[in-house]
Amino acid sequence: MLSIRNIVKQYAGHTALSGVSLEVTGGQIFGLLGPNGAGKTSLIRIINQITAPDSGEVYFGGEKLNQSHIERIGYMPEERGLYKKMAIGEQIVYLARLKGLSQAEATRRIKYWFEKLEIQNWWDKKVEELSKGMQQKAQFVATVLHEPDLIILDEPFSGFDPVNAELIKNEILELNQKGATILFSTHRMESVEELCDSIALIHQSHKILDGRIKDISNAYRNNTYLIEYSGEQLNFNGTEPFQVLGESTTDEGHLLRLQLDNTTSVNNVLQYLIPKVSVTRLQEVIPSVNEIFIQKVNQKN
Repeated sequence: MLSIRNIVKQYAGHTALSGVSLEVTGGQIFGLLGPNGAGKTSLIRIINQITAPDSGEVYFGGEKLNQSHIERIGYMPEERGLYKKMAIGEQIVYLARLKGLSQAEATRRIKYWFEKLEIQNWWDKKVEELSKGMQQKAQFVATVLHEPDLIILDEPFSGFDPVNAELIKNEILELNQKGATILFSTHRMESVEELCDSIALIHQSHKILDGRIKDISNAYRNNTYLIEYSGEQLNFNGTEPFQVLGESTTDEGHLLRLQLDNTTSVNNVLQYLIPKVSVTRLQEVIPSVNEIFIQKVNQKN
């Protein structure tokens, strides 16, 4: 769906992107991650043809990116940019017509979405009369109304309360199930874990990590386990076949966080513990996207 090849972008001596390459497969939900100022929005603007790269190329659906692709892309920027004095319904009709819809078709689709999001009475409201989160609902409708193949969402959950954030998350999943490819940038790591098939991490203008979430998480596994046991609390003296990273007491007994070295197996740990206590739970700790994000960024600083 989207092939980004060795993109470089500079602004007045500041390098925003340094040879960034990405591949977004059709039908994916792809998370674009990075700290503030990493270069994410610069890349999104290039994909949307708002700005051009200094070098490198972008391909959309196998074709070099060009003006004809604009109608197949939906973009919700972080800075929403709706006209504050203009009525919501009139404004979304206008934006839909820029994407190639007739007025009648745009009106029909807007009514469908307004009913779906329970905002039927917004047609004549002005943007300035709405909260930030409510403005964002209107912008979301404008983004997806023309049924684009690629939907680009920059911080889509910003300004939403938990209920509306969940609502928009479910709409994103439904659009994806209907065939849309989703590219979104967010600081909400729990949303990345829930939604994304693949991610890319950009830091200080460079791509420092990308791939499928499952593959990345597996690559960062570090032999850490949680073990819960009942019985007398164990005392450790450093001769155990594992390193104790933490201990706590639970309603069910005691909880250990352990790390094994490469010569120790889970079976070795159980052989050590079972004669002493009753083991009630053993669970490998898989690093979260947030933990990997922090680790990779700190390594580069």
